[in-house]
Amino acid sequence: MRWYWYLTGVVVSGFGTTAMWLVSGIWVKSLTGSDSLAALASFALWAPVLLGPLLGTLADRVRRRPLLVVLNLAMACLLPLLLWVESADRVWLLFAVLVLYGAQGSVHDAAEQALMASVVDEDRLGTFNGLRMTANESMKLIAPLVAAGLFAAYGGGPVALLDAVTFAVAAGVFALMPVREAPPARPESRNWWRETAEGVRLLRASRPLRPLVATGAFTMLLAGVNGAAIYAVVDEGLGHAPAYVGVLYAVQGVGSVLAGLVSGPLLRRIPERTLAAVGLALFAVAVGVRGALPYEATALAASAVIGLGMPWVLIAVMTAVQKEAPPEAVGRVAATANTLVMAPNALAIALGAGLVAVTDARVLLPLLALAGLGWAATLLPGAYRRGLLARDGN
Repeated sequence: MRWYWYLTGVVVSGFGTTAMWLVSGIWVKSLTGSDSLAALASFALWAPVLLGPLLGTLADRVRRRPLLVVLNLAMACLLPLLLWVESADRVWLLFAVLVLYGAQGSVHDAAEQALMASVVDEDRLGTFNGLRMTANESMKLIAPLVAAGLFAAYGGGPVALLDAVTFAVAAGVFALMPVREAPPARPESRNWWRETAEGVRLLRASRPLRPLVATGAFTMLLAGVNGAAIYAVVDEGLGHAPAYVGVLYAVQGVGSVLAGLVSGPLLRRIPERTLAAVGLALFAVAVGVRGALPYEATALAASAVIGLGMPWVLIAVMTAVQKEAPPEAVGRVAATANTLVMAPNALAIALGAGLVAVTDARVLLPLLALAGLGWAATLLPGAYRRGLLARDGN
């Protein structure tokens, strides 16, 4: 029952975070009129992920539950400052808060993964991570509508206040969470850089984690290129206005909700590596089909399958990290894995923008599908061996 408290916190804070993520770029655009500055708002939120290994070290230095309470309270106090962002000359304050927001998120993710690894039974970690994904994706279906309506009626300030309230509620949920944590073990060296390097070393030395993290990074690389090509699919392939992209993403979100619900039962029957391989294969096929067959029904079905396959890769990586990393280093290893998995996505968006300019999406996306299927095929032999070892061990 302890992790149900945690999922409540995820739902509440996820609602506010999704709302703020959507509104930040619109807010900058409305005040400055600049498309490039609006794009930088998303980058400001994402950029601290690059410092994930350093930031994740904090999650291994202190008890995780109090850290989650403090992080949520800090954001609840910080976000009301955005009420002063009423003109273009104060946009710098919004960017500063967004960078701190992203840094808080990196530490928060590392701390929560480490905390759950210690309080959830190993055979239920897949179920927990799946439900966490479902909770987050469900909020992505609801929060944008609320955020867009609030911003249209009252501006960005009320959205920031709403987000602050969700952080305050999440802090309360974590504070009441019935968890007893032992004090963290004191490392031999209190040098922050050495502790961070140890997390990187542990990940690099882990034979089960290396291929999974690499698969996550490759999947997000393909996802970035696919995301850059989606407007070409909608415009040139389907003949719809750009706003139709929102419909495809909504259908993809429904697929992601389903992915989270079924991943737990699947991970009780197959190893994480198999789930990652199947998820990548489904994602790749759907991307190729959506590019090669420009029909509305096909595009909608493919979007749902993309939403189903991609989260399976991420859930498999997260679950494996929680199982394989030493308890005293889960935060650092999780943060390092998150950086390695998510960083290629930003690079791929820029790469995809260039490729779309010179390559027809009907050619580019099937090529992505072939690359994804090829990578997935390399995972299956190792997944089969690990499944046999796990079964023999039982």
